[in-house]
Amino acid sequence: MPDLGAQDHIVLGLIARHGPLTPYELKARMEESVDYFWPVPHAQLYRIPARLAERGLLHEDAEETGRRRRVFQLTDAGREALRAWLADPRCAPPETRDPAQVKLFFADLGAPEDVVALARRQAAEHRRWLDRYRAMHAEIDPADTVRAQSRSRILELGIGHEQAYVDFWTELADHPDRIGHGDSAPVNR
Repeated sequence: MPDLGAQDHIVLGLIARHGPLTPYELKARMEESVDYFWPVPHAQLYRIPARLAERGLLHEDAEETGRRRRVFQLTDAGREALRAWLADPRCAPPETRDPAQVKLFFADLGAPEDVVALARRQAAEHRRWLDRYRAMHAEIDPADTVRAQSRSRILELGIGHEQAYVDFWTELADHPDRIGHGDSAPVNR
């Protein structure tokens, strides 16, 4: 199905994995899983299921009494759209929106000590994420289910990603005057 973005596929995938969900339940499932690597603003997340229902990919059941919750479930068309997307090996280029990288890009406009402070802070932040991912990974039994294998794989990717960030920021904090790949030539200002 054309014109489906990553956020649409996230909603389809979460409902396929967990069964019918309200937008609130969808938000909770998102926060405990995909949100670690693809956050979606809550206001936007609440609108996506209705849009997918209009396209026939989800079916909406609205309670007529009580809290009047809206519950969304996958349709056959939604299941097929998700299956086709998963089978397609092509992906859009990855997006990186890291405020620390923006600061690093413009670091030459600030004071040298600001780069060191930024690097130390980022190394510490990424160490915390690395520790969190390792703890989450240690709780998984990869032999449990295919779902556990998927969770294990994404955490292994996250661990590698965070380790690379820790290594980069630590090296920058320890040697802020180096240029390039371990080059010992200091920066001339």
